[in-house]
Amino acid sequence: MSPKTVGTISIVAALLVLFSAMFNPVVSVALATIALIGLGTYSLLGKENKLADIPVSKQTEEKEQNKEAILGLMESGNQPLTNEHLRQMSGVSEATATRYLDELEKEGKVKQVGRTGAHVFYEKI
Repeated sequence: MSPKTVGTISIVAALLVLFSAMFNPVVSVALATIALIGLGTYSLLGKENKLADIPVSKQTEEKEQNKEAILGLMESGNQPLTNEHLRQMSGVSEATATRYLDELEKEGKVKQVGRTGAHVFYEKI
């Protein structure tokens, strides 16, 4: 539903509530509640459908390709892999390397060995 349509429906609902308030305040409150619930429900359902139609962004695709490349590096014998090695081989920043490795760990594809510092490395699972 377009913003213009939502605005028009909102104005009509407001006018209906105002006119009904002149006759019976209880009816006015009931109409206002029904109108707000209806608009809210329709808006939420419309948003869910819109989200399904959004294509995967180029940035997301690139990130997934980079993570697959990291797994490829690990398979080709560059295991275990440290954050520093990843940065040197791929040219990404320290924050990006850390984020990629953290995401791969959460996905269950790599395992972090060590807690902090230069002795931390990642193994492919």
